[in-house]
Amino acid sequence: MNDNFENIPCPPLYLAPMAGAADRAFRIICRDNGADILTSEMISAKAIYYKDKKTIALTSFSDAERPFKIQLFGSEPEILAYAAHEITEKICPDGIDINMGCPAPKITDNGEGSALMKDINLIFRIVSAVRAATDLPLSVKLRAGWDDKTKNAVDAARAAEAAGADMICVHGKTRAQSYKPPVDLDIIREVKHAISVPVIGNGEICDYLSARRMLEETRCDALMIGRAALGAPWLFNEIKCGFSGEKFVKPDIFDTMMRHIKLKMSFMLDKVAVCELRGQLSYYIKGKKHSAQCREKLNSAEKCEDIIEILTQWNALDGGGTDD
Repeated sequence: MNDNFENIPCPPLYLAPMAGAADRAFRIICRDNGADILTSEMISAKAIYYKDKKTIALTSFSDAERPFKIQLFGSEPEILAYAAHEITEKICPDGIDINMGCPAPKITDNGEGSALMKDINLIFRIVSAVRAATDLPLSVKLRAGWDDKTKNAVDAARAAEAAGADMICVHGKTRAQSYKPPVDLDIIREVKHAISVPVIGNGEICDYLSARRMLEETRCDALMIGRAALGAPWLFNEIKCGFSGEKFVKPDIFDTMMRHIKLKMSFMLDKVAVCELRGQLSYYIKGKKHSAQCREKLNSAEKCEDIIEILTQWNALDGGGTDD
């Protein structure tokens, strides 16, 4: 790698707005472990418009999570503008992000998420409408393009900037790729060169070396970490230690899981917490000894107390917390 990057300070580290994962409990754990900027799960602008109580609950956050951004998804400029205004006035986050990168069929089939990459004019109209509705910092999360034949992130970023976006995040994969490698660092670099607002690089950042590579090859202004942090929220501090040269000490997995459970229980009913914790906790034990048996038990747990007991037994097994 380029020696000029040997002593470069770590750029701001963002937690990606992952649906079903980046909830309040996980966000706080990531903040405790070095995440600089947190973002909500994807929130439907249309659901905000129709005042859906479950969706509105997803906008909740605490001062401990600031700086905190709320991410909206949708395809109708007026609806997105309404949601942005409501959130600005009633929720008061530190910024708003517009999702134009989600590859899930249930999102793209409605013309939302990464489907917006097909219509540069619509991108401009959406960002313009939201910009007029809020004075909060406004960012847009893009994909490299819809597929390899239409990698148009540069055009999309230019349209978003012209419409008033203050920052652009580029996930360097196409919608067709979903989350499959490789990440296209060239397209992120091209976006960085094409616009004047800050650019966040996203995709395949899983350790210090991949973070440094993203920074070195794209010259982006910040880094966003998503799926690699699931089950490893300490990744943020690990990357920071890599940049600073400090020794990284990995937190105890069992202790981290217990904190995750405690936080989760403080934010929602036990029955709901159990359903969500089953999948979230599985990430922590993935690849560890006895993880298959532990996951099987977790999937049949009915109370948080059951989950704690199952994980306590797993941790007590010889080598339970070590890799296979």
